[in-house]
Amino acid sequence: MTTLTIEDVKNKIRAVPDFPKPGIIFRDITTGIKDPDTMRAMVDYLCDQYNGVKIDYIAGIESRGFIFGMPMAYKLNCGFIPIRKPNKLPAQTIKESYDLEYGSDSIEIHADAIEPGANVLIVDDLLATGGTAKAACNLVKKAGGNLIGAAFLIELAELHGRDKLNNCGKIVSMLQY
Repeated sequence: MTTLTIEDVKNKIRAVPDFPKPGIIFRDITTGIKDPDTMRAMVDYLCDQYNGVKIDYIAGIESRGFIFGMPMAYKLNCGFIPIRKPNKLPAQTIKESYDLEYGSDSIEIHADAIEPGANVLIVDDLLATGGTAKAACNLVKKAGGNLIGAAFLIELAELHGRDKLNNCGKIVSMLQY
């Protein structure tokens, strides 16, 4: 096993120009997660940022938040809660809507997913404008959870999504673009 630097990990992320539309540079994590050393470095880095913090649950945002959230939950010895798009969870849910550039969307968790006062860390691959992450923070709070923070592999700093998360605990991102 090799020890990779943050720059080594950043170099494993493929930049795809003009996807999903012209002018966008898509940061493709698949080139990083297919390499075991890089994937390990990603998960270890995000976990290490919360050393000494009691975490009861990782709440991963669909779908790429599942990729990082599950191994983090395993490593941190806590449970995992999926945050999903509407109508994907089988039992009673709590919903939170948020605005997009053109319209709105929603995410949900099971209504009984979080015991009151449980410590929850939100995980996703990317922090862009912050709308989805803020909605996830609101969901955790609505469910009675104690939101300790949100961890992201990538942050698109020029979009200032972090600014929307000022009441969401400790915000961490491994890679900034």
